[in-house]
Amino acid sequence: MRLIRVAVPVPGLEALTYSVPVEMPLPVSGARVLVPLGKRVMTGVVIGTEDGTPEAAGAGTLKPILDVLDSEPFLPGEVISLGTWVAEYYACGIGEAIAAAMPPRAWIEGERHVRITEAGLARLLTERGLRRRLLDELVADRPVPVGTLAGEARGARSALLGLDRDGLVSISQPLVGTASAFRTVRVASLTAQGHDMLPEAAGNGTPSDGEETDIDNAGEERAKDRSAGQSGTWTPGARQREALLLLRGAPEGIDTADLTARGIGAPTLKRLAGLGLISFTRRRVERDPFVHAAARGTAVRQPVTLTAEQAAAMHKLQALAGTDAFSAVVLHGVTGSGKTELYLRLAQHVASSGRGVLVLVPEIALTPAIAGAFRAAFGERVAIQHSGLSDGERHDQWHRIRRGEVDVVVGTRSAVFAPVQRLGLVIVDEEHDTSYKQEESPRYNGRDVAVVRARAVQALAVLGSATPSLESYHNAQSGRYELITLERRVLDRPMAAVRLVDMRAEYAAAGPDVVISTELAQAIRERLDLGEQAMVLLNRRGFATSVFCRQCGGTLECPNCSVSLTVHRAARRARCHYCNHAMRIPTTCSHCAGTFLEQAGFGTERVEAELATLFPGARLARVDRDTVRRRGAITALLERFGAGHIDVLVGTQMIAKGHDFPRVTLVGVVSADVGLGLADFRAGERTFHLLTQVAGRAGRGEVAGEAVVQTIHPGHYSITHACRQDYAAFYREEINFRRTMKYPPTVALINAVVKGSTLEGALADAGAIVQALRWGGEPYRVLGPAPAPLSRLKGEHRAQLFIKGTHRSAMRKALQGVLEARPEIRRRTIVDVDPMSVL
Repeated sequence: MRLIRVAVPVPGLEALTYSVPVEMPLPVSGARVLVPLGKRVMTGVVIGTEDGTPEAAGAGTLKPILDVLDSEPFLPGEVISLGTWVAEYYACGIGEAIAAAMPPRAWIEGERHVRITEAGLARLLTERGLRRRLLDELVADRPVPVGTLAGEARGARSALLGLDRDGLVSISQPLVGTASAFRTVRVASLTAQGHDMLPEAAGNGTPSDGEETDIDNAGEERAKDRSAGQSGTWTPGARQREALLLLRGAPEGIDTADLTARGIGAPTLKRLAGLGLISFTRRRVERDPFVHAAARGTAVRQPVTLTAEQAAAMHKLQALAGTDAFSAVVLHGVTGSGKTELYLRLAQHVASSGRGVLVLVPEIALTPAIAGAFRAAFGERVAIQHSGLSDGERHDQWHRIRRGEVDVVVGTRSAVFAPVQRLGLVIVDEEHDTSYKQEESPRYNGRDVAVVRARAVQALAVLGSATPSLESYHNAQSGRYELITLERRVLDRPMAAVRLVDMRAEYAAAGPDVVISTELAQAIRERLDLGEQAMVLLNRRGFATSVFCRQCGGTLECPNCSVSLTVHRAARRARCHYCNHAMRIPTTCSHCAGTFLEQAGFGTERVEAELATLFPGARLARVDRDTVRRRGAITALLERFGAGHIDVLVGTQMIAKGHDFPRVTLVGVVSADVGLGLADFRAGERTFHLLTQVAGRAGRGEVAGEAVVQTIHPGHYSITHACRQDYAAFYREEINFRRTMKYPPTVALINAVVKGSTLEGALADAGAIVQALRWGGEPYRVLGPAPAPLSRLKGEHRAQLFIKGTHRSAMRKALQGVLEARPEIRRRTIVDVDPMSVL
């Protein structure tokens, strides 16, 4: 028997073995195949073959594949190997890891459809409740996708299965999707007969713009066609004549939509095709995400002279890239030190040797600027990959990369799987950023996967940041990575001067409702008077963070999560930022019916409102998830700010990193300590990163900048070191804390969260896992179980346990072994290897 191992995109599922029927070609590794899985038909990816002996075949119990979609590898072997590593390291199913590497529209699946039967129509009036609702939705007598029936009604699935058993509905499973998802257009071209006809047709003249339309000409042209059939001669109508002349000037053909736009419609083209004068074909059209940027004009790369520090760093990086051996470098450069210029020159150096370049950025908002810089240097041989593109654009960009038509790929976390050919350089910009960690399975860290990919192909990995993660800097200090430091800004521009505002004194003087301190307000006023720009950061969105009753003390909480609802005044809603539950802002307390409701805390929406009151003539804008949901909104807003059309930009951490706005001379930080109270060992590191990065947005032009930082913890080391821009001092203090408390990077950590319908049940299941892990002599330490800091999330209760140690592989295998022995618990357990958050 011919057996293959197939990765199917189902959570937690290992590779499955299928047989290949003799009438089908043996699919190569990396090809897509259609396979049966239970009652479903799904697309899988071949990741290898197996021994075809009867024993390996399981005595003939294996299912055969249904179809082979690719004659050549769809995914290259390098990406298959990377996905396999991700599945093993992050303890997830191989299908989940391989799915992360696939472009959109690459899957063909069976989608369950339901249709009412004759028996169902006859019983329509006698059924009641949910069964009646389901039948009512099917009376149109057409197949309806199962997922759209009865919305989120409880019990809809079981009710539908009952109707199917009773013969009142029929459920089918047609395939959805195609093997090729390229966009094509219909193109008209002149045939040889059409060319021969042209001299005679052209002699009758060509209509000018504004002559009779295709509809006006239709009767005349049909009459001429009939006359031609009777007399053996043919005289074209005005639109037919115009179409033939246009097509003569376009040997490659013309899109029929373009012809329609010129007034040459489908009837005219159909008649010409019927006479054999033109033919139709389908042409593939690239969906280009750079079209809109091109309309605004491509940036021209200006010559730049490197500083002495940059030149020394460039020399070392080029030497490492030229060895054709794996190296990992931490490029630690202060904000404004010119790291992007080094990325560009190093990429040009590597591309000149015929090797590809992969550039990762943490946020979609940073992609246009980085991609624009590389487009200025590399022209059209740049591709982008991120979820902000349409599925069609991502699909086409992925295939450009796969065909080897690009030298540089710029993208966010998922671009680490892009099929770059002959990869020679991987750059991870802002490598410290937590956005590189995916928060759903597969829970991989794009930075770490990038290093593994570079190692597999003997490429150079460059991890750049003004505030390196403790993991990367620890690796550099221990000799695993190289360390290159840029300590000065380009042109010797000074770092932003930082002022700390102790908000305890501000509250004592002006009351607890102060949002913008006197110092920050005065600093903004001075900048506005000078015609300069300012940025104000608060890493919390919304207008108020909670609503409470002054009469009974009750708070407005999410019914699904153990958090309070956040007030969004513009939307007139109180919303949960975890499950998106929303409700109207109440006027009475749900606990005691009291009318004394107050809003406490504040977010970016409140900050924007306060600034509008303080500076009514200023042009304000806000960047957070509420304002940039629409595709392209954040890019357009940042372009307006960069062009000077906005005076003050308020935002969350989205404005804190990677942006270069030379007109910004002031950065204000509201509630700098907002993250320090979280029950997370990385809270101090995140605070230091955020404050250092946002302070670095000021003074990047000719005018020196400053930052005003508001805090109630002015003595906390993460804040004081950030204000001094002293990474080395922060690292020494933070690594000592991690070493003492045995947290990463000094040890490895796995966070396991068990979900349940009750907290007691979740704790009991987590306790069973802990008991099984503590067998005596284990090379790790198990902490817990305990309720998770977010003890209820999206309607499920959560219990948590930690596994700490220095043998990550043994820790992972022990946990996987315990979960495999308890499949009922495994389905409700989240395993997070190297977590970035333990909430």
